[in-house]
Amino acid sequence: MLNVAIYGMGSWGSRLIDSVAGSSKIKFVCGITRSPDKHREYAEKNGMTLVTSYESVLADKSIDAVVLATPHSQHEAQVVAAAKAGKAVYVEKPMALTQASAQRAVDAVKAAGVTMCVGFNRRYAPSFMEMMKRIRDGEIGVVQHVEGHHAGPTGFRLNAKSWRASRVEAPGGGMTARGIHTLDSMLQAAGGLVTSVYALSDHRTMPAEIDMDDNTSMLMKFSNGVTGYLGACFVTGELYRVHVFGSKGWLEMRGDTELVSCTLEGKPERHTLHAANKERAVLEAFADAVAAKTGFLVPADQAVNAIAVLESIEPSAKSGLPVVIKV
Repeated sequence: MLNVAIYGMGSWGSRLIDSVAGSSKIKFVCGITRSPDKHREYAEKNGMTLVTSYESVLADKSIDAVVLATPHSQHEAQVVAAAKAGKAVYVEKPMALTQASAQRAVDAVKAAGVTMCVGFNRRYAPSFMEMMKRIRDGEIGVVQHVEGHHAGPTGFRLNAKSWRASRVEAPGGGMTARGIHTLDSMLQAAGGLVTSVYALSDHRTMPAEIDMDDNTSMLMKFSNGVTGYLGACFVTGELYRVHVFGSKGWLEMRGDTELVSCTLEGKPERHTLHAANKERAVLEAFADAVAAKTGFLVPADQAVNAIAVLESIEPSAKSGLPVVIKV
């Protein structure tokens, strides 16, 4: 059993805790919060202690790992501190806001020899897992192009006082909260790293007091020649879509349980898969990786490259020029 402390007891932190109730692999035993009274009833219900000090958790030998559901700009320092304390670390996406910051976090984890997982729960969506299996099996041949969109009405629900509504914490608008999931899927499907980004990003519909963009899109080139398109709209209906085009056909996933396939000569065929608890799956995979002493569940180069793409959006959108990324 992996005994875990979570830093960040908000709505997403609670969702992570609830997702592994009764798990034989991982247990949340402690929560770190600035407002313990606010979360005391919930913590008692889940058999958790509450503390206000991250440092006290890092010094506690009974705690094996930390889960970070904190503001993005804090992740690097928190990951580095956890690694130096010998704690495995699960960090919510995005793991950092700049390529250099992400690389420093990765380097600290490598130096300490601990396990790190980035919270890309959608890696465990049944439709995505089936799509990747079919790509690896050669069903659509050589991948040529990937595209995706991650949209929803989140922008209308943001509180201007929340850190999630800050341009500092959410560069590239919906790309930070939503699109980065789709980008992670596209990196896996393309089989290469992104080497250039041409982006458009604008604040069009959300209230003026929300200082972030609500429509962002970009064209990408991957290191192996694959091309890609990715969009994120924060002010529309829900859509999570990844479409992969190959030399023998294409695959498209929409949401967690729907996959469509098409060969060169055939008609599109729809496949419906059983739903799964993605959060439980990724957290239990993290526990398994810690037990096996695996370094990175998300390959370090992909994790850092995703942040480099995120970092490139604003400068490309402002200049009207593509940004080249070193890989």
